[in-house]
Amino acid sequence: MMGINLFFDTATISRHTSLFSLSTAFQGLNFLELSSICVNLTFFLVFLFIVSAKQIYLCVGRVRFRKDDSDGNSVPGRRRGDVEIQSIEIGRAFKASVLCSFYVLFVHVVVVGYDGVGLIRKATQGSSVNWTLLLFPVIQTLAWIVLSFSALYCKYKGSSKFSLLSRVWWVVSFVICLCTLYSDSRELAIEGSSHLNSHVFANLAVTPSLAFLCFVAIRGVTGIEVTRNSDLQEPLLPEEEPACLKVTPYSDAGLISLATLSWLNPLLSVGAKRPLELKDIPLLAQRDRSKTNYKVLNANWEKLKAEDPSEQPSLAWAILKSFWKEAACNAVFAGLNTCVSYVGPYLISYFVDYLAGVETSPHEGYILAGIFFTAKLVETLTTRQWYLGVDILGMHVRSALTAMVYRKGLRLSSSARQSHSSGEIVNYMAVDVQRVGDYSWYLHDLWMLPLQIILALAILYKNVGIASVATLVATIISIVATIPLARVQEDYQDKLMGAKDDRMRKTSECLRNMRILKLQAWEDRYRVMLEDMRNVEFKYLRKALYSQAFITFIFWSSPIFVSAVTFGTCILLGGQLTAGSVLSALATFRILQEPLRNFPDLVSMMAQTKVSLDRIAGFLQEEELQQDATIVLPRDITNVAIEIKDSEFYWDPSSPSPTLAGIQLKVEKGMRVAVCGVVGSGKSSFLSCILGEIPRISGEVRICGTAAYVSQSAWIQSGTIEDNVLFGSPMDKAKYKAVIHACSLKKDLELFSHGDQTIIGDRGINLSGGQKQRVQLARALYQDADIYLLDDPFSAVDAHTGSDLFKEYILTALATKTVVFVTHQVEFLPAADVILVLKEGRICQCGKYDELLQAGTDFNALVSAHHEAIEAMDFSNQSLEEMDKDPSPDGSALVTKKCDSVEKSIDSLAKEVQEGVSAPDQKAIKEKKKAKRLRKKQLVQEEERERGKVSMKVYLSYMAAAYKGLLIPLIILAQTLFQVLQIASNWWMAWANPQTPGDSPRTTSVVLIGVYMALAFGSSWFIFIRAVLVATFGLEAAQKLFLKMLRTIFRAPMSFFDSTPAGRILNRVSIDQSVVDLDIPFRLGGFASTTIQLIGIVGVMTTVTWQVLLLVIPMAIACLWMQKYYMASSRELVRIVSIQKSPIIHLFAESIAGAATIRGFGQEKRFMKRNLYLLDCFARPFFCSLAAIEWLCLRMELLSTFVFAFCMVLLVSFPHGSIDPSMAGLAVTYGLNLNARLSRWILSFCKLENKIISIERIHQYCHIPSEAPQIIEPHPPSSWPEEGTIELIDLKVRYKESLPVVLHGVSCKFPGGKKIGIVGRTGSGKSTLIQALFRLLEPEGGKIIIDNIDISTIGLHDLRSRLSIIPQDPTLFEGTIRDNLDPLDEHSDLEIWQALEKSQLGEVVRNKDQKLDTPVLENGENWSVGQRQLVSLGRALLKQAKILVLDEATASVDSATDNLIQKIIRTEFKDCTVCTIAHRIPTVIDSDLVLVLSDGRVAEFDTPARLLEDKSSMFLKLVSEYSTRSSGMPDF
Repeated sequence: MMGINLFFDTATISRHTSLFSLSTAFQGLNFLELSSICVNLTFFLVFLFIVSAKQIYLCVGRVRFRKDDSDGNSVPGRRRGDVEIQSIEIGRAFKASVLCSFYVLFVHVVVVGYDGVGLIRKATQGSSVNWTLLLFPVIQTLAWIVLSFSALYCKYKGSSKFSLLSRVWWVVSFVICLCTLYSDSRELAIEGSSHLNSHVFANLAVTPSLAFLCFVAIRGVTGIEVTRNSDLQEPLLPEEEPACLKVTPYSDAGLISLATLSWLNPLLSVGAKRPLELKDIPLLAQRDRSKTNYKVLNANWEKLKAEDPSEQPSLAWAILKSFWKEAACNAVFAGLNTCVSYVGPYLISYFVDYLAGVETSPHEGYILAGIFFTAKLVETLTTRQWYLGVDILGMHVRSALTAMVYRKGLRLSSSARQSHSSGEIVNYMAVDVQRVGDYSWYLHDLWMLPLQIILALAILYKNVGIASVATLVATIISIVATIPLARVQEDYQDKLMGAKDDRMRKTSECLRNMRILKLQAWEDRYRVMLEDMRNVEFKYLRKALYSQAFITFIFWSSPIFVSAVTFGTCILLGGQLTAGSVLSALATFRILQEPLRNFPDLVSMMAQTKVSLDRIAGFLQEEELQQDATIVLPRDITNVAIEIKDSEFYWDPSSPSPTLAGIQLKVEKGMRVAVCGVVGSGKSSFLSCILGEIPRISGEVRICGTAAYVSQSAWIQSGTIEDNVLFGSPMDKAKYKAVIHACSLKKDLELFSHGDQTIIGDRGINLSGGQKQRVQLARALYQDADIYLLDDPFSAVDAHTGSDLFKEYILTALATKTVVFVTHQVEFLPAADVILVLKEGRICQCGKYDELLQAGTDFNALVSAHHEAIEAMDFSNQSLEEMDKDPSPDGSALVTKKCDSVEKSIDSLAKEVQEGVSAPDQKAIKEKKKAKRLRKKQLVQEEERERGKVSMKVYLSYMAAAYKGLLIPLIILAQTLFQVLQIASNWWMAWANPQTPGDSPRTTSVVLIGVYMALAFGSSWFIFIRAVLVATFGLEAAQKLFLKMLRTIFRAPMSFFDSTPAGRILNRVSIDQSVVDLDIPFRLGGFASTTIQLIGIVGVMTTVTWQVLLLVIPMAIACLWMQKYYMASSRELVRIVSIQKSPIIHLFAESIAGAATIRGFGQEKRFMKRNLYLLDCFARPFFCSLAAIEWLCLRMELLSTFVFAFCMVLLVSFPHGSIDPSMAGLAVTYGLNLNARLSRWILSFCKLENKIISIERIHQYCHIPSEAPQIIEPHPPSSWPEEGTIELIDLKVRYKESLPVVLHGVSCKFPGGKKIGIVGRTGSGKSTLIQALFRLLEPEGGKIIIDNIDISTIGLHDLRSRLSIIPQDPTLFEGTIRDNLDPLDEHSDLEIWQALEKSQLGEVVRNKDQKLDTPVLENGENWSVGQRQLVSLGRALLKQAKILVLDEATASVDSATDNLIQKIIRTEFKDCTVCTIAHRIPTVIDSDLVLVLSDGRVAEFDTPARLLEDKSSMFLKLVSEYSTRSSGMPDF
């Protein structure tokens, strides 16, 4: 203890001695002149440093340049200097600036002359002369020589801006000039004219010039217009915006530019003139790009995994190893900042002593003020560098982790994929990665907290002696008290994240299947389900927020508790408190308050980050696909293309029987292998085993060469049709045309107004089933692989297109390739070299068509079912024979061409097309440009964003969302009372204690501590009330907004979902909703509290020195101007950031859905690159918005630092005794906090406005135009429709106002109880007609009448619930079989079993352990496509509606099952109106009436028999194609 006292005493004595010796050296100079000398010398030295650094840099550059030349491998390139200046125009402003500079220089030269002559005269007269008096004008002259010639140099350099150094120098000179004017005017008032001297006159003379130069400095513009002639300004790539190619100036900014963040000025000046676009934002430096950071982190993660495979590797350790250098550099700024922040509290007691009259040297007050100012300046500069560094570190971690999660998503094995839905994987990226990145803010708190506590204890020991031990104990108690709370908080966070995952999974599923929900009138049921899931999430959210409120209360109270314990102990121990020591202690507590208050955040953030890190690490550790599941051999090494040796495969390792067993197969190059079998026999799994998608238990699979895969459920990417076909390969016009021809896409592309530049919506929403399938086939063909694996590619297309495809695609384009195709179309089987028949996961038969027919058994059953169907087509043979005699141009071309077409491969096709390419090539390019212009009319548009200021409506709508805004005034009142009581408690301690050690106290110790504790703890209760009110307000508002958005989305028309990628909607219901749940209420509360604190600080300072108002008001105006200037750019940056987030999420969801296809084509690398590119597109505006916040805060804090310095100088310059030292000390105590509070206030406002954009985005989705009402009174009769008559009258339909009409005046009548077949080529409008019937599309004109009721006059729910549909894409929802058949719980188990029996699924479900509760995975992935279709049939059987629509309902099942389904429909729905869209002619041939559509118009409508009699009938053509194909196939 004695040692420490001795140390402080020695420090005090040495300080006083040094101050005295310094002051005697400069007697005769007043404080402001001394300051001026110091400032000008500092700037002069900085100037010399910059000039010499530039020279060294240039020399080094030249040496390097010469060295490169001498190596002989210099790259011809242009450096920065090679810009030719064409002309320079000098404006009046520049001339005035130079004139003012030289005028000031002239005045100072005159002063030097005048003073010099005076002193020489004195010296000659023998008087003693103080030559230091000349120092002031000489230094001023030197400074203005530098400033004047720097300004003039701008003319020769062609600079459009003055150098930053000159500008700061001018501003500082003007501030000193003003202070001097104020000081002189006071002295004149006291001393009269005796105070007048050359310096006073000179200062007065230069004031107007300095005022003008200060104005120029703030603007920064020289007034020189430079016209440059540089080919550097030309874009480097055609079609690219040249602005995009600029790399951020941050990468090579100088020291001053980095310190002042002025490298951001060009971007902000653009933002101030007009709203920013992505193209305005420069590219990231190489070190900041996603690829760089991903490579580093991935390498360290893999290294950790390899070191000890048995141990779970630590992801946190991998991150630390990857980014420790950045963190260490950042730690330097953080440490320096912490040390400097304690200088103020340490010196306050000396300052109060000085004001009380304890003066040790003449200029002690000014020197103290100077030290305060310097410390604040260093603190300001280091804070900004520290915060920006932390943000950049977080950005690097986020980019790297997102890329790792994405890569893992592409490699997951099937069993791992089942435990992570796509919604969950998106959540890992959207929420967990974000949280790990945000932890960088808290990274240094772990070691800074102890450092801050040690520094605080040292200062407290100086002020309150041994009582500081009590401070330590109280601090430890405060910290320990929160640990159990943090545990509880972590538990709630965990549960909250789990509940959020479940909700996101279900939301994602509902958005994917919105069409089904609307068709079945189930959307209300699923919306309620989502609301229930949200209620579970909300329960944990409420607990998390209220526990957060309690933690907030504890931590605002902890500094109060610590100070009360400290002062109490000090008084009990009989220590002598003085105003100075109390204020020093209070300032220390205030600094300590920050880390203590941040401690709960730190603990809860550590808890949350640990949860997120564990979740991500767990996901990254998941099982990947077996790398050796399929052995891929180089192309020409062997003649065997596919070889499977006695292999067993399991989708689910825990299931008792294998998915595929005893598979033995050898396929030679160029063979065509057909795979057939009944529904659920393992056909798709067989293709997956060749691709290596199923875990292989035994045996071996080898393939030779590259593979291309076409899945059964089409996977189409969002983007143009051309992009989907090229799939990352370079464009080869001839090959591309050949592919389009082979896939029969030419006619479809002509129908689209944008041709192959048509943008496809989410999951190919604006393509018909057949078109999707053919785009997939084109994608595979364009890749020119060696082996083609096609999973039932002909099911979704009509008979004509199917036979065309088979001929052009499989027999011609793929003639030389190895093809394995799964098919239900028996007519294609004779063309195969080998047919495999699968049954229960085994190859039960294998051989050629004829061999298998003779062998009988399973294959025979399949073929005979097909023949039955053909025979059912009882139309006159005679008409067919006549057709054969007179073949139509494209009718039976299949038979006539026979084998001669087989020789043509894709290359010969390409040559054939090439001859006609060169001429129309130019035309194609023009078409493309036209398509770009026309993109405005596309179905999918760019994501919309608001521009300009966030509307006040958005704030008001949020505030009114909870209890009509009644809580807002209560929150403000609670915060105000807290602030008032806080100030009162501090004022009481400063006032009641003695001024200096000898004085007597104003009250007794008991009263002193009693009043203090009453005021202090009273204030903390108001904080508790505020925290609870903010949480209550936030919860209510978040829930209301969520429900409003959810209901609006579910009521949106189908066109909204067609044109809006699911990623955009998910972005709002996950990320934006998270911000509203957890962020915005606290941001609002924080903004209110900071505003009131700021008013409190300014209030305290002005009560002591009202003159501060002279600076506070201009400072407030400058702050608001800067904030406005900054917000113009910041708002747009945040909006761009929000928009750039959606494509990342969308690519995530899309890639995970199509992972099998991406892997099948070996395109993982390309998708990984695309992900990294999108991450960089997001990081560019994100990085700039981070830097912009620091840019603003730096300028704000510098301003407030000057205000604080001004206040200090005022306090020092007042005569002793004219001001109460304890009050002055209180003003300084609060003033120390001014810059931090001001920047916190601006920051909280800007962050609030940036976060409010989430409400703005949710707001957009709360105002989507709705569909027609669900229910319109009066309801139609409960028995409606009784007959089921459908009448179409002049029906016109389009998908969207900007798109062309699809149905052109369709008129016809479907009599009740009849079977109607609807046929037509792909894209003729069949599915559109059905959508109009269900009012998914509202007619442009005409109407639909069912049983004398116009369907547009009744509610949508009434309409859709009375109709039944079995759709083209069979959809199952995650849950159980029971949920999928009867989600509304309207039927008994017995009825469900009957429906399953009738739909041929009874036995399958009975064999499962859980019967009706058998689980269905996401997208129904554990059921085959055929089985999913049968479940859809089961739903229709349960619903028993009078009108049933079958939309390609049997496309995915084999002929035998198809015949069965048709029989069921005939018996079960015999009294119903059944409308069937089908490509298989047998399905519609027994209909009562057939409607033939062509290009959206009615081509024919009559009974099948009549249509077949008409030789010119289009229906006859379709039938003959089908029967020719079916019977003529053996001729291949």
